[in-house]
Amino acid sequence: MADAAGSRLLIIGGAERRGTTILARFVELAGGPDAHIVVIAAASAVPGELEADYAAAFTGLGAGTVRALRLTTREDAGQPSALAALEQATAVFFTGGDQYRITTLLGGTPVDSLLQTLVADGRLVLAGTSAGAAMMSGTMILGGNAPGVTTTSVRTGPGLEFLPGVLIDMHFAERGRLNRLLSAVAMYPHEVGVGIDEDTAILARQGAFQVLGSGSVTVVDAGAASDIRVPADGPIAIAGARIHVLPAGYTFHLKDREWGRAA
Repeated sequence: MADAAGSRLLIIGGAERRGTTILARFVELAGGPDAHIVVIAAASAVPGELEADYAAAFTGLGAGTVRALRLTTREDAGQPSALAALEQATAVFFTGGDQYRITTLLGGTPVDSLLQTLVADGRLVLAGTSAGAAMMSGTMILGGNAPGVTTTSVRTGPGLEFLPGVLIDMHFAERGRLNRLLSAVAMYPHEVGVGIDEDTAILARQGAFQVLGSGSVTVVDAGAASDIRVPADGPIAIAGARIHVLPAGYTFHLKDREWGRAA
């Protein structure tokens, strides 16, 4: 589990525009012409396409070195060559696809352990989009599209917990996912729900995050709720929870659960 105070995490809601704010900020954080970026497309059924796409995007934005790290088995995630590639990296980018692929492939492996250490120590920037964003939370949303706020509206599982205390959903406004985030947060009220729109990201460091991009981030804080009831069947009750909708330039402090404006 990475320490949020030492980490630099860029968590993207998916469908980010090439060559604009979010990916340009990632390249800048990675070191620009001195960057050594590793792209991991483990979530994708077509990793080669995404590896080439992001390599071209990052190179076009001025990144010094971009390479793909192809991980298709858990054995791959323990190879000395994979660990050496991460040790040399200034940034790692996880593509979209299926977040369950990431956690089952990497969870508990030497690659996972090394990434946790490098991120917590602030030695590299970790970014992920769509599935690569979802896996960063401790409780990971796997799916769910049933109507209403119920236990059947969302499926969850363990994520890799690079950002503790949050529960991330992506493609948020575009796919109408407020009901499933509310459902998940009602079941895990100790975690802050963070729904990230497409072409939108949070840059998390030092226990807070800043919103970047063209959309908004919806924050659901069930810790403030005066009553939560989660029946096995039927609608969930959440009374007194707080919801914030934060566009670019806003910040949110995870420990205090308070919003603000970037300086």
